[in-house]
Amino acid sequence: SSEGSAPHTTLVWYLKFQRMGMKNVVIVGGGAAGFFCAISLAELSAEKRIIILEAGKKTLRKVKVSGGGRCNITHDCFDPKILSTHYPRGQKELIGPFFKWQPKDMIQWIEANGVPTKTEEDGRVFPRSDSSQSVIDCLENIARKKHIEIRKETPVRCFTRNEPSKQWDLELENGNLLNADCICIASGSIKGSRLVDSIEKVGHRVNLPIPSLFAFNTPCHTLTELSGASIQKVEIEIMGSRFKQSGPILLTHKGISGPAVIKLSSWAAKELYQKNYRFEVQINWLDQCKPEELRQKLRGFKEKFARKTIQNCPFACLPKRLWRKLLDQFLLPRTQTWAHLSNAEERTMIQALTRYRIKIDGKSTNKEEFVTCGGIQLPEIDFATMESKKVSNLFFAGECLDIDGVTGGFNFQSAWTTARIEAGNGKLI
Repeated sequence: SSEGSAPHTTLVWYLKFQRMGMKNVVIVGGGAAGFFCAISLAELSAEKRIIILEAGKKTLRKVKVSGGGRCNITHDCFDPKILSTHYPRGQKELIGPFFKWQPKDMIQWIEANGVPTKTEEDGRVFPRSDSSQSVIDCLENIARKKHIEIRKETPVRCFTRNEPSKQWDLELENGNLLNADCICIASGSIKGSRLVDSIEKVGHRVNLPIPSLFAFNTPCHTLTELSGASIQKVEIEIMGSRFKQSGPILLTHKGISGPAVIKLSSWAAKELYQKNYRFEVQINWLDQCKPEELRQKLRGFKEKFARKTIQNCPFACLPKRLWRKLLDQFLLPRTQTWAHLSNAEERTMIQALTRYRIKIDGKSTNKEEFVTCGGIQLPEIDFATMESKKVSNLFFAGECLDIDGVTGGFNFQSAWTTARIEAGNGKLI
């Protein structure tokens, strides 16, 4: 039925469909997971009426903004076991699905459908056009050719199980009713959604969606004066926890960001939420170099550059602006030569370089990208089919699950994989 049709019209259409021996499948959510589930279902079985219900005015909104508008489709990690280690939540559950549909499969699929890809040095995979619109056009064109019905601005108010018929009744926000043999929930984060009530009523537990992948704010720290400075490899850890990461960081006008910080925020997302984003980090500006090892290197450096002034000859190739800020902050002499650095000053320098502490007060969204952890609890899902263990013919895919990955294309890959498993598990076909 078309948008705005009367409830009885929808029912008549559905009854005709049933007489033809076809299934009525409703996919809630017009994002990456929703579209790929619908398309995969249409590819694997033509005997379906497939409807995508999107609450917003536009579909594929996260695809549009991801990767700075380029769309980081996936990552070139092709070993399912290694691939799964990039997921703070969902690592164990995704191993099996990745053996069925992994980045290599996704790359082959999207290239076969007219989107050439390229792999960057860090393993991220993008469309060769460097435009997310290429991916959007691909998905929308296939959906159109497969006669998938897409209804925008059509939020679902609730859904209930019709036990006598074993079908689902969906009540839309506009007052219309819709019947379905199967429902696939692929609505991204379900925070604040009315869907939560319906999901919980059939027996599921939903973990509160909370932010993941964010930068750390240090509003009153002197390092904010060095905005734009980047350090290629440091080790950063959250004090009083087991969480630490190595990699590049970026100093910003708000605090610290960059891959190491963003990954750290993902692994520690739930703990940092409980701390209300007020905590302390320790930075080793020389990555994993230990103080004892540094002491030997520093003494060799002092001999080699004995006549050089400390401020003009930074140790370990740190950016000069950062180096001089560290000297000032730890009251180390700028203008004297390396030869005159005392043992006490040497110890202070080692502390500044390997045990630098910053108090964090708040977080910042990672550009326009937004990922949450939380969602449907994973033990309640059959990951061989993505079907609910609580009730039959209810499926889940994408970010509505309590699954999230680090940056690099991993969140899209879990969406593509769970959607493909959902569509090709045999029950929907």
